[in-house]
This record gives sequence, structure tokens and C-alpha cells, in this order.
Amino acid sequence: MQNPQVMSAPAEQLDSAVEALKSLLGARASTALVQREHHSHGESYHAPAMPDAVCYPHSTEEVSEILKISAKYQVPVIPFGGGTSLEGHVNALYGGISIDLREMNKVLRVSPEDLDVTVEAGVTRQQLNKVLNNTGLTFFIDPGGESTLGGMAATRASGTNTRSRAATASMFCTQLCT
Repeated sequence: MQNPQVMSAPAEQLDSAVEALKSLLGARASTALVQREHHSHGESYHAPAMPDAVCYPHSTEEVSEILKISAKYQVPVIPFGGGTSLEGHVNALYGGISIDLREMNKVLRVSPEDLDVTVEAGVTRQQLNKVLNNTGLTFFIDPGGESTLGGMAATRASGTNTRSRAATASMFCTQLCT
């Protein structure tokens, strides 16, 4: 069942935003119904709510430009990782731009000496553990599914094998704040 939606922005502003996104990203900015439907829900029981457009950035700079376009035309933004959310936070209740971060999936640096890894938001737990194989390091948090690390950080996901929902936040903060 589809929830009735409130328009994200007046049609003229939305059209201008989509035009700017397509100019920036080309075919990686889509208004195709199948893409919008895919990004209208996670794995929760919440009713789907479609975004107006879906973007697939490849870099932090492209994400920044998408956000500038969003701000200019006052269109909401919904980050999207692996689509494994149980909380309903990927549902575009007011339409907007879904930013799918799965193509930003590089492990940028592994430093076993200081127990530090730098990744992009679309890297999955499974992907990271493959890279960490034979380094003596592992990423032990398992919320299930093909979760992205960006999504795990955003939702404080920790999985059934941990005792505290703060486990992911603590691990990311240790990695990102030091």
C-alpha cells in the first residue's frame, strides 16, 4: 500500500532540480519509475513512499553538488545504502532526491598498524572483511543482510550478536574521530 505523499517542492522547482542533477550526473540521475520504486522502501513493514529522483554519485564532490542542488531548489534528500533498513528511514515521505551511495564502494586505506580503515559509505561489511583478510583485523559487527557501512553508521545498526545498539556508533566514532 502506497502512502499518500506531500509534494517535495513545487513542480517547477522539482523539474529544475532534476534537470540540474541530470546535467551533473547524466544517466546516473534517474526519474525512471522502476528506480524510484526500488528506492521507496527498505525491508520494514512501513508503506513505500517514492522519491522524485534517484542519484548514483561516485565521489564526495558529487554528493556535495547534489546537496547544493537540493538546497537551491528546496528538495529533500534521502540517503540510501543497501536498502536493508528496518526503520523506514529510506522512505521518501515528502518525495525528494534519493542518493544511492552503493557505487561509492571503495576501501581507500587499510592500516593494520593503527587499527584504522578508511572506506566510502557504500562499502559492505562483507566487502570490508574480504579486504581485511590476512591483516589480523576484522569488522565484527553484523546487523545482517548486505548492509553498507554508511547505513550502519547512520542507523547505529549493530546486529543480534552485540549487547548494545551503541556498538556501531562507538566503533565508527573511534575510527572517525581520532
